[in-house]
Amino acid sequence: MKRVTVVEHPVVARDLTILRNKNTVPEQFRSALNRIAIILAYSSLKTLPLKEVLVHTPIQKTKGFELDSEIVVVSILRAGLGLVDAVLGFIPEAKIGHLGMYRDEETHQPVDYYSKIPKNIENDFVLLVDPMLATGGSAADSISFLKKKGAQNIRFMCLISAPEGIKRVQDEHPDVPIITAAIDERLNEDAYIVPGLGDAGDRIFGTL
Repeated sequence: MKRVTVVEHPVVARDLTILRNKNTVPEQFRSALNRIAIILAYSSLKTLPLKEVLVHTPIQKTKGFELDSEIVVVSILRAGLGLVDAVLGFIPEAKIGHLGMYRDEETHQPVDYYSKIPKNIENDFVLLVDPMLATGGSAADSISFLKKKGAQNIRFMCLISAPEGIKRVQDEHPDVPIITAAIDERLNEDAYIVPGLGDAGDRIFGTL
């Protein structure tokens, strides 16, 4: 699939197994999620622009680098919160935005209920995060919202994807790269990813 990066790593494979296991308790789930999120964040930030600077070492002057863009991490609430800290581990100065959405259990469509996004994001590197890319509704709507706010450089980072969700995002936003740890088989009749891991938000926060 074009513009889709599946991050393969032995730690990711092991921790995905922990996340999928229905008997994994919330604290174990959060730990495994955080480890995968660090690897996903590393991959998602590989294309950050740099500018050359002069640095004084204890020995002499030499060439160094600084980031040449502001970084904005936007979490799709509430499950996206579980991925934010991993990004901040690399970019502690990043600005953080939140988009609140929930899934209508009958229509399976996203319903917006909250938004708080940093201002003037036109030239920023925007990383949208959510553990699950199922129907693609929340991701596509969130990307549309960010573009209306002026964002031009957006990436979407998720834990597990369904082919249906990837297709929708690519159909509506072919310019937005997707970084994921796994592409699963399909969606079931309730629009949950198969085999998936259940409701990521409930498993992160222990609200099953």
